[in-house]
This record gives sequence, C-alpha cells and structure tokens, in this order.
Amino acid sequence: MESVAASATCIAVVEDDSEIGMLVAGLLRREGYEAEICRSGESLDRLRARRRIDLVLLDVMLPGEDGFSICRRLRAEGDVPVLMVTARGDDIDRVVGLELGADDYLVKPFNPRELVARVRAILRRTREAHRVSATTIEARFCVGCFLLDPGRRSLLGPDGQEIEITAGEFDLFAALIAHPQRVLNRDQLLDWTRGRNAAPFDRSIDVQIGRLRRKLEIHPEGRGLIKTVRGGGYVLAAPVRRL
Repeated sequence: MESVAASATCIAVVEDDSEIGMLVAGLLRREGYEAEICRSGESLDRLRARRRIDLVLLDVMLPGEDGFSICRRLRAEGDVPVLMVTARGDDIDRVVGLELGADDYLVKPFNPRELVARVRAILRRTREAHRVSATTIEARFCVGCFLLDPGRRSLLGPDGQEIEITAGEFDLFAALIAHPQRVLNRDQLLDWTRGRNAAPFDRSIDVQIGRLRRKLEIHPEGRGLIKTVRGGGYVLAAPVRRL
C-alpha cells in the first residue's frame, strides 16, 4: 500500500553536500518516492515553480539563504510540510526550526529507518487531509468563539478570518478538541500527532503548544483556552460543540 501511495509523491531534498543529497534521495527512491535534489533555496524555488512538492527535507547550513530563512518563506507562502535535517543538534536550533513552522526536526547522523518513518508520518497526515477534504464533508467544531473545519483543514477566529497555522499545529489542536477538558500528556499528544515517531523526551509538543497559543491569544477569547497542567500536560479548557 505504501509504495502505491508513494509513487505519486515528490520530495525535495534541499542539501548542498552532493554525497549526502544522493544518499538521502536514493533512500527515498528505494521506498518508492520521487526525490529531487536541490543545492540551494533558489534551486528549490525553480523546482516548485514547475511542479507540486509534497514534502521538503531541508538542511539548515546552505550556501546563500539558510534553511531557517527558507522554512520561514515556505510557511508564509503555503502549507507544504517541512522536515528539517541538519547536523546542528542544539536545542536552540530545534526550537527555532519548530518556531518557524517546521513539522519535524531530525539531527545528523540519523538512522535511515528513522528518517523514512518520520517522512511517512508527515505524508500520511497530509494524504489523509487531502483525502478527507476531497471526498467527504466533515463536521465542524466550535471551541469558544473559534471554528475548526477538518474538511478544509482551516481554523477561523472570532472575527471569521482564517488563522494561519501549520499542519503540525492543526493536528495538535484537533487532538485537543477530540479530548476536550481532559488532561493530555506529551506522550499522548506525540502519539496522536506523529504516530510514535518522536524521540524520547521530545519537547517539540511544548514548542507547538506555545506557538498555537500565541496565535489563538491574538484574540481575547483565545486567552486561557489551552491550559498547562504542571507535571501532567495540557488541557483544552473550553467545551467543544459539534456543528
């Protein structure tokens, strides 16, 4: 099943080290994906201009525009998923990448099986979102003054305007909405949003929660909507109404 779905999937490998780029592209191609190697942000832009990209594997250290800047642009321009793959393993780099909208972050050297597992997890969520929006009309959910529409993968604020959130933030908010007014720990949220592909003690959920909160709290009605439970996790404080 995976190879059939993968055959129509194009992954951009943005890596200036030709040897690493060829190794990663070869690994992805053996799994049945199409893989295009880009040596820079400009090369990625040219590729995106001529075809649809389903996932970007993005190195941080690149000639010219760095990976963080490229990630910021990609997130501002659309919702293409981004998996950052880099030798920079400092916590601050991981936090910066996630803050800029990356869906996941993997540090070199990595286990090839882990890379494939993370790629599959991101693409699985993306394919499911496309399948749902194209073939079904999902119920919508009202959370306070906010409206979550799973079919359109959209979140509307109290003013009726769409709130720009990443795929990872959407999945996280959807998990909280599925279990309203119940304390969810990090492991549960990681399991529901990534399928157990996160490393032990992965703190990316904290980063995404913080980012989601800031976007909700632009509106006064969003303040206190997601609460932290010390030593426990997070809870969606408002009741959820299905429309």
